Parts: sequence; C-alpha cells; structure tokens
Amino acid sequence: MAQIPNLDNSPLNLKSLREQSQKDLVKILKDIRGKKCLVIEPKLGGSLSLIIQTSLLKEYGIELRHLSAEPVQTDCTKVVYLVPSQRDLMKSISSHVHDDISKGLQREYYIYFVPRREIQCERILEEEKVHHLITIGEYPLYIVPVDEDILSFELDLAYKQCQVDGDTGSLWHIAKAIHKLESTFGVIPNVRAKGKASVLVSDILDRMHTEEPMNSSDMALSEINTLILIDREVDMVTPMCSQLTYEGLLDEFLRINNGSVELDSSIMGVQQEGKKMKVPLNSSDKLFKEIRDLNFEVVVQVLRQKATSMKQDYTEMTTTNQTVSELKDFVKKLNSLPEMTRHINLAQHLSTFTSKPSFLAKLDMEHTIIEASSYDMRELLHSYGFEHMATLNNLEKAGLLKKQESKSNWLTVKRALQLVVEDTDTANPNDIAYVFSGYAPLSIRLVQHAVRSGWRAMEEILKLLPGPHTETKRLGFASSPSFATLQGASNGLDKIADGRRCLVLVVFVGGVTFAEIAALRFLSAQEGMAYDLIIGTTKMVNGHSLVETFFETIG
Repeated sequence: MAQIPNLDNSPLNLKSLREQSQKDLVKILKDIRGKKCLVIEPKLGGSLSLIIQTSLLKEYGIELRHLSAEPVQTDCTKVVYLVPSQRDLMKSISSHVHDDISKGLQREYYIYFVPRREIQCERILEEEKVHHLITIGEYPLYIVPVDEDILSFELDLAYKQCQVDGDTGSLWHIAKAIHKLESTFGVIPNVRAKGKASVLVSDILDRMHTEEPMNSSDMALSEINTLILIDREVDMVTPMCSQLTYEGLLDEFLRINNGSVELDSSIMGVQQEGKKMKVPLNSSDKLFKEIRDLNFEVVVQVLRQKATSMKQDYTEMTTTNQTVSELKDFVKKLNSLPEMTRHINLAQHLSTFTSKPSFLAKLDMEHTIIEASSYDMRELLHSYGFEHMATLNNLEKAGLLKKQESKSNWLTVKRALQLVVEDTDTANPNDIAYVFSGYAPLSIRLVQHAVRSGWRAMEEILKLLPGPHTETKRLGFASSPSFATLQGASNGLDKIADGRRCLVLVVFVGGVTFAEIAALRFLSAQEGMAYDLIIGTTKMVNGHSLVETFFETIG
C-alpha cells in the first residue's frame, strides 16, 4: 500500500494542493538541467514522502541523499540542497562546499529553502565565504496533506519558539498557509480565535488580506465557512492524558511519523532478524479508516468479530457448493486479509502495553489531573537533578508547570463544559468523552460550542482559560451566514454551490493529538451537524513528543 494517502474522499480538494506542490518541486528540478544530486534534510524528507513518490524523482535522473555532516558522495556536478530555513544547517552545507574545494571538485550548488529563504541563513553562508558559489531559491511548501481531513504546517518547534523563545516567526508561517488555502478555496468569512498565538495569527492574516487583497470572485466562492484557531496553551491537560483510541495508542507507544509507524518486522509476522519495517497508516487502508477512531477496547472486539466471520465463510466455502456470486463475495473478503493481518498484529502488540499494571495505574492517576498541584522549583530540581534546570524553566514558561498562587479555575471549567462524563459507553458513544474513556477534551468542547452556538454564550468560561479570544466577520461578508444563523442542516444555508456541506477549518497552534482528531470526526458525523471539519495543525503531538521539545540539558 502506498504511503502517500489517497485524498479522493476529502471534503476539500486537497489533491489539488498536493499536485501543485509536486509540480513546484518538479519544475525546480527540471530547470536545473543535467544529472543532479538532491540532498534533503531528513525531517523534510519525511514530509516530502507524503507529497511525491521517490520513484517519480528518480525518473528525472536524480540521485537522492539525506543531509548530514558528512560530505556528499556523488559523481554529479550539480548538488541541490532542499532544506528548511535553519541556521545550523548552513554550517553543514558550507562545510560540504569547502570540502569539495579542498579536493579540487568543481560543482554547481543550489539551495532551495522550504518554505522561504531567511536573511539570517544567507548571512551565515556569507560569513562562511560560500554564498557567492550558491544559487538560492525557495520551495513554498507551507501545507502538507497528511490525510483526507488533516493538514500539517510541519512546524515541530512552533509551540516552544512562541512560548519559551519569544519567536513568533512560525505564526507568520501559519497565517501564510491559511492565506494560500484561501487563494485556492476562497476567503473564509468567519474567524474565531482563542489564545494569544491564535489571535496573533488572525491579526497577521488580516494584514495579509490588506497587503494582498483577494478579488471579488474569491470572496463569493468561499468553500470554508469558518476558521477556528486554538492555542495548545488553552488546553494542556488533553495532550498529557493517555489517548485511548486505536490510532492514539499507536502514536503513544510506537510514534506515528508522516503517516506510518516503524517497528521490528517480527511484530508484523515477517521473520527477518533485526529488520525494521514501515507500516503506513492512513485512509487508503479501508479497515484502518473504519477502526482508527474507535476506543481500543472496541477495536479488539471488531477485529475478533471480523476474523471469526472470515473463518466461518472459509468453512462454508470448503463444505458446501457456492454460487458464482457467493464465490465473488468471498474473494472480495480475501482481498482484505492483508489489512486484517496487519491490524491484528498491531493490536496484539499494543495489548502487551495496555495490559501492564503500570499502564492501568497511569490511567487511574490521570483522573487526578483535573486538580492543579503547587510545586517548589527547588524540590523539582532536587528530584530530577540540576542538569534539568533549563528544561524545568522551559516547561514553566510554556505553562506546563505553574505555581498555584490562587484557587484554580479548573473545577469551574470542568463543570461548565462537562469535561468529565460518567458511565461513558465506548462501544456506542454519544459523546466525545469516549476517546479518553470518560474525559471530553477541553479543546474539542470549545470547537463544539463554537459550531453549535458560538462563543458569546460562553464568554465567562473563555475568560477563565489562558489568552484572549476574538470573533470576527471579514470585511465584505456582512451578509454571509455565520454560526449564529447556522444552527442546523434544515435551513439550507449550510451547503456550498455543488450541494456539499459547508466546511469548518479547525487549526491547532502548537499541535493536536490523534484522540482530539477522533473527537472532531465524531462530532462531524453526528446527526444534525451542519458542517464537515478539516483539521490544520503545526504538528501531530502526544504528551511525550510535546514535552520533548522543551528538553534542554545543562552540563
């Protein structure tokens, strides 16, 4: 199965975005005539695997390498670097050029910055005395479609940069990505933002509209009705809880990267000593699409039922005479056998983690997370070691550690938004709380209220959460429908020209978990829901990966 997800069933034409990104990259490479070596920064290489097949690049006579500190080994006389605008990478590239010069190699060098060039990077190239030897350009990859309803801005460090370093450059990047979406799908008339960074993104987006105004046709044909921007800072409880959906648990224990997990081949029933294999996880896998957002307890039952059904069908096939039609149906089922085997193996492997007493104890402990605890920095340093002082300082700046100097607002927020739901039915859920077996993600409750009745009705609760909030209607859309008038599917205003449901783009500044995405999909599928939801995020996160970005060791 291809790692590149099939986007045919997306509620928005994400395929056109991906095809444009493919064309942009191919044009860059075609314009550099002759045989060339393409050197890609490894993390960016993962993102590109969701955009274009490696085999397609090789058709253009391109050698592929990953960027490292080691010199590039190639016979090509043209070396093309495709890298994010990171200053530390400029040192490696400069070192490569100096190494080639010392060996008497004559090469042409190109650097294409993703998504845009930055003066600081070029300054380092000048300091290293190689800038004049390099042709510089840009590859404007602001958005990577991860799946039918997920867009990633590929900004792994955005949250740390904003919260700890005070660097808001990533917010411009997010606004630019949304602006690019609008240039394709029309200007979004309604914008809601919660959190300091989200409000800044909304402001930057407004400035972009002033500086690069859209024409009237773009405003009339908007496919996205509303943009909801939410800071990760607004809800730091949710990513710290263990996700209990199938996809969420796969990420917790195996780390999903660019729509796949890498694990020992023996786990997948392939007996090759020490060999790792990548298992793609996206909507192209029909069984995965069916079970990805279910609570893991239910997934085990579903897989057992499907395996039992297939076994019964096989028994019938071998003991009775079947019609041609029945044979055809059985062969169809056999075609799904590789998917069945794949997910039975993965589920079995996950069960080795979820059945451990330590995991069950962790879940029990997480139920106490609703109460904020006060702490003393000296006690923490004594517990974890003074070499982690910088990390603890970063966590405090990010709001992950907070000294409780007054009564917490959490109990008020929890009650008002019904964040704890007793007796949650995970098999037949009627609330988003099923994704954590009883806890409804705060972030998704905010989206739920925004969609159903707007945020004005919950003004006082929003004030208790971190950061400001805004609700704006774009200029030129005074008469367009907003959430205040779109309460259900019956009024007919919730359809765009071709009869599809209107869209809401929910953007998480600082990352989103797979459990939150499952909750959004659950909302979108509910009867009476007037909108399809598309998720945009700076990155996919879980508690571990989010905290890791703040790690900093002294000494």
